[in-house]
Amino acid sequence: MTQARDFWSRRKAAVQAEAEAEAEVIASEEQVIATQHAELEEKSDAEILAQFNLPDPDQLQAGDDVSGFMAKAVPDRLRRRALRRLWRLNPVLANVDGLVDYGEDYTDAACVIENIQTAYQVGKGMLSHIEALAAEAEEDAPEIEPLVDEGETLAAEEEPEVVPTPAPAQVAVAFTDEVDETAPQVAPRRMKFEFEG
Repeated sequence: MTQARDFWSRRKAAVQAEAEAEAEVIASEEQVIATQHAELEEKSDAEILAQFNLPDPDQLQAGDDVSGFMAKAVPDRLRRRALRRLWRLNPVLANVDGLVDYGEDYTDAACVIENIQTAYQVGKGMLSHIEALAAEAEEDAPEIEPLVDEGETLAAEEEPEVVPTPAPAQVAVAFTDEVDETAPQVAPRRMKFEFEG
C-alpha cells in the first residue's frame, strides 16, 4: 500500500514540476516579447517592417504571404493592417452576399435609441398599458340605449313563474341467464396475414 502512495505522490510531484516549468517558460517568453514590443513602440512602421523584412501591408496583393505578420514579435497594429488588406483582397471575405446568418450586428448597442420609452414593466409586462387602453375604449364606447321605453316596466322585476318538471318514468329491467337464439351471432374477427416469399 505504501508503494502505491509513493508512486502517485511522485507522479503528482512530477506533473506539478512540469506545470511550473511550462509556466516559467511562458512567462520568460512573454517578458521577452513585452521588451521587444516596448522597443518597437519607439520605432516607426517603416523601420519595423525593414527590421522584420516584411512588405508594406497596404501594398499586399492577392496571393502574397502574410504569415510573417503573424509572428508574436510583430506589433498588433501592423498585423491588423495586413489582415485588413487580406480581407479586402479575398472576394470570399470582402463580398459578403447578405445571406450570412450572423452578418449583421444584432447586439443591443447597435439598436439602442436614446431616451427610448416603453410600456413594458419588468414582472408585469404590458399590463398597465393594456388596462389604460381598455379604460379609454370604455370611455369612448357609445352608450347603449335600452330597448324598452322608460315608461314600460321590465318583466324581470316580477318573479318568474316556476314550471314543475315531471319526474322521469321508471323503467323495469329484468336480467335473465337465457340466451336469445334468434339474435344473430357474430363470430369474432381475427386478423389474417399473408407473407410473400
